Amino acid sequence: MKTDILIVGSGCSGLYCALNFPESRQITVITKAGAEENDSYLAQGGMCMLKDESDYQGFFDDTMKAGHYENDEASVEIMIRSSRSVVEDLLQFGADFQKDENGELVFTREGAHSEKRIIFHKDVTGKEITSTLLAQAKRRSNIMLLEHTSMIDIIEENNICYGAVVQRQDGSLETIEADYTVMATGGIGGLYRHSTNFRHLTGDALAVAVRHKIALKDISYVQIHPTTLYADEERSFLISESVRGEGAVLRDKNGERFVNELLPRDLLTKAILEQMEKDGTEFVWEDLRTIPENELNRHFPNIVEHCRKIGYDVTKECIPVVPAQHYFMGGIKVSHESRTSMEQLYAVGETACNGVHGKNRLASNSLLESLVFAKRAALDMAEHLGEVKRNSHLFETLDMSQYKDLSGLYKTYHELVKNEIKGEERCTIR
Repeated sequence: MKTDILIVGSGCSGLYCALNFPESRQITVITKAGAEENDSYLAQGGMCMLKDESDYQGFFDDTMKAGHYENDEASVEIMIRSSRSVVEDLLQFGADFQKDENGELVFTREGAHSEKRIIFHKDVTGKEITSTLLAQAKRRSNIMLLEHTSMIDIIEENNICYGAVVQRQDGSLETIEADYTVMATGGIGGLYRHSTNFRHLTGDALAVAVRHKIALKDISYVQIHPTTLYADEERSFLISESVRGEGAVLRDKNGERFVNELLPRDLLTKAILEQMEKDGTEFVWEDLRTIPENELNRHFPNIVEHCRKIGYDVTKECIPVVPAQHYFMGGIKVSHESRTSMEQLYAVGETACNGVHGKNRLASNSLLESLVFAKRAALDMAEHLGEVKRNSHLFETLDMSQYKDLSGLYKTYHELVKNEIKGEERCTIR
C-alpha cells in the first residue's frame, strides 16, 4: 500500500491529527484492535481548558508543581495557550460538554488544581471526544481506517522513516509506504499486572524506537492512579479524580479519613500505599456519600452503574479502591511539533514525550496535551510535504522473512520496553 500519511493508532491524538490535514491528502489510520478500543475512550474526568487570561498563571503553576518542576516550560505554555482553539474545534465537530442554563461551559475541579478549569461530559469525557472525532474521520473520504491491523516494524534507512510493516486481521503481512508516519499507539498498561489501560497497549512504538535507536525521554516516569476499584476485573476500573474534586473522601479500615484527597496523584498514591501497609489491607475505602445523590447520578452515572454491577451502592456504602498503573509520562522524545529524532517520523499522544507533564501528570491534562500536539504535528507535516524523501526500492528489497516468528518478535519488544522502565512495587510489570 501507499499513502501520504500513515497514523498508527485510533485514539484521540491519532484521529485529531488525521482531521487536521487537508482533505486532498490520503490518510491511512491503522489500529491494533477495534477503533473504539483505546484509552482515550476510557478517560472519565474531563479536559483542562484556559478559561480566561486570569487563570493562565495558576494553570501553568499547577501543571509545573504536579510535574515536580521537571516539565518543559515551553511545552506547558503551548498546551495552555492552544487549549481554547482545540475546544472550539471539538465543539464545531459536535462534541457535547456540560453547559449551564445560559449555554456556557461548566467547569469542574480535580486533584492538585487551584481552580475549576476542567470541561466534561458526565463521567465519560474521553468517550465523548474520541467518538466525535471518529465519526468525523469516517465521514472523510480521504481517511481510511484499518481496524485489527498491527504495526510490526517501521521501514527505515539512514535514519529516515519510509513507512511500516503491518499485520492484517487474517494474519497476512504487508507494507505501507508513507511520506510521513505518526506513532499514536498509546501507553504501556498492558505490560502491568494492575492497570486501567487496555491489555493490548504494550508499548509497541517504544520497542520499535529502542530497536531503531530513536531517542526516548523520561522512560521511567510512570503514573500510578491512586483510586481504582478493587475488584476481580481484567482492567482496573478508574474512580475518577473528579469524584474527589466534588467532595468524596478516603477512609482507612476504621472509617477514619487519613489524607487530603486533592493531593497530586503521586503523593496521594504514596499516602494510600502507606495506609494500606499500616492497616494490613489490600485497599482503602472511598466514600462518595459526601456528594448529593442527584449530583452523583448526573455527573458520574458510569461510575455509579459500574459499582452497582460489582455489588456496591455508592449512595449507601463506601467502595474499596487501590492504586494501579494509569499513565505514561515518558515516551518517544519529540519536539514541540511532535517530530522524533528520525526524519519523517512523528509521535503524538501518550506514546510521545514533549516534556509537558514532567515527572507527574496533572489531572485532565492528558486529553488536552494529546490533541494540542497532534494538531501541531499535522500542521508541521502539511507544511513540509514537498520536502519528503522517498525510497520505493527499499520496499522492493525488504526481507520479510525476519517477521516470520511474530510471537518471538513481540516477546522481544515487551522485554525491550520492560528493561527501560522501573515498575512500581505494587504495580509489578508482568
